[in-house]
Amino acid sequence: MPYTELLRLWNESVQAVDANDWEGALAKLQQIPEQTSRTHFNAASAHLALGQLDMALRCLDLTIAKDERLAVAFFQRAAVMLQMNRSEEALSDCIWAQEHMRGNAVIDYRQLGLRYKLYYWQILYNTAAAYCRMGQWESAMDKLLPATQDRGQGRGGNIEVALKSVERREVLDPLLVPVGSVFRPRKQEIEQLHQRDFLGKAKVISSMIPNDDFGGFEPLRQQKPGFYEPKTDGVQESRYMRVRAPYMARGPGQLTVPGGSMVFLFGEEDRDGMINVIQDGQRGLLPVSLLEPANVKKSKKENRVPTGIPLPPEHKPPSRPESLPRSLVPPRESPSTETPPPSYNNATHTQPPASGPPRYTANAASNKAGSPQPAEEGSVVVKVHYTYNLALSIPLDTPYHVLKERIAEKVGQSASQLRLRHKQSGSRVLLPLPGAEESGRTVQEVAEAGRVTLWCRREDPLANRTILYQMVALYDYAAEGPEDLEFSEGDTIDILSEVNQEWLEGHCAGNIGIFPGSFAYKENKSIIQD
Repeated sequence: MPYTELLRLWNESVQAVDANDWEGALAKLQQIPEQTSRTHFNAASAHLALGQLDMALRCLDLTIAKDERLAVAFFQRAAVMLQMNRSEEALSDCIWAQEHMRGNAVIDYRQLGLRYKLYYWQILYNTAAAYCRMGQWESAMDKLLPATQDRGQGRGGNIEVALKSVERREVLDPLLVPVGSVFRPRKQEIEQLHQRDFLGKAKVISSMIPNDDFGGFEPLRQQKPGFYEPKTDGVQESRYMRVRAPYMARGPGQLTVPGGSMVFLFGEEDRDGMINVIQDGQRGLLPVSLLEPANVKKSKKENRVPTGIPLPPEHKPPSRPESLPRSLVPPRESPSTETPPPSYNNATHTQPPASGPPRYTANAASNKAGSPQPAEEGSVVVKVHYTYNLALSIPLDTPYHVLKERIAEKVGQSASQLRLRHKQSGSRVLLPLPGAEESGRTVQEVAEAGRVTLWCRREDPLANRTILYQMVALYDYAAEGPEDLEFSEGDTIDILSEVNQEWLEGHCAGNIGIFPGSFAYKENKSIIQD
């Protein structure tokens, strides 16, 4: 029998149990040719509800034969045998149930589909009930006394009442799994029994535009800049709707639209009453209750806001802005407020003694102890404190920007992200390298006794900058100038400012620059706060 058919019959038998139709449940289970341990247990529960102890015992025998380590099956069979006055066999099943508890105080069978918890004290209770029927009252008392120490859930006052009954030489009634507690199939598997249409309705898509999401019956069309709007004739005319009231986005994928705006229905209504629409080149979700049919033919097309699917930008980017905005220039920090960072304290970098200069030699092992390696004539030795220390020989007339590029090459970082600092003679305060952004300033200005000591650290390019929103690159963009931001298709770009209507300033992969806004699109309008 296919497993799907077994699941169907199993589920129908459980539904009959829930309706107290025990005969119907047994009829469904009997249609399963190769039953499992769980279906046999369910059949035993149905026979017990009908008072058929012999048939219930037979089904429990089949359950244990299928699964020899099912403690709840031994517990249930012991209770049935006690009702049939087969005390010795019931005692044996109680011992096997204790063995299969594997030292646990409780076993929850919910994961197997049985909404029941088997406690260790319940097995001890049935064991004492078997001893009572055999006339061994002291043994029954010995089994109940350890159970009094178990304060687990579900025990209540059963043990205390049982102790008093044993003292009065009264036979205990066995405990059973409650009627109606049966093994149930997994809900996920039952849901898979229903046929589902994974393909959906057939659609014909004909478009010359890359990444065109519009689907419908329409001939090929020429590509032109702007926004493409699907035709409004025939059936598609009803796809245009008007928003009755303003709506603010309340979740991911939703749109914020003003009241009275025109939208195009892109998909079908979902279970939450939301529907996919296209508005002003953006695709997202809106409540169906806010939409009403709109008469597109009566509206003037030349006065409407462009809606629909945006076309890719032209091959030639728009004209560049005349000058860079001030937001591109990082703010300067006041030298008077500079203090050495914790990583530059004496605990990490030992300061040189005042009696003599330090030795900045890469091959100091080959020199005599106590004698520093002299720099070449016209050059200076530059020692840089980074994550690690490094030294390099630089001509005295080297400009600051060339020195910065040499250090960036050594440490494997971008020169625009490095910040150089130095200490003035007799001071412990780290100051930015003077004139680092100006031309005509050379290393000779900060050299002392043929050496220069600098501290270098990598700066966050987004420090003191606010990310307005994020966009995703539609196409690759190659930088055509030092101020351009280069990125690849699919990259996420942090938008820092809007230069003009055509150019944006953004951050991507540690770099900041400008790029044409038509080369990226905005997935949502959520503002990212620093």
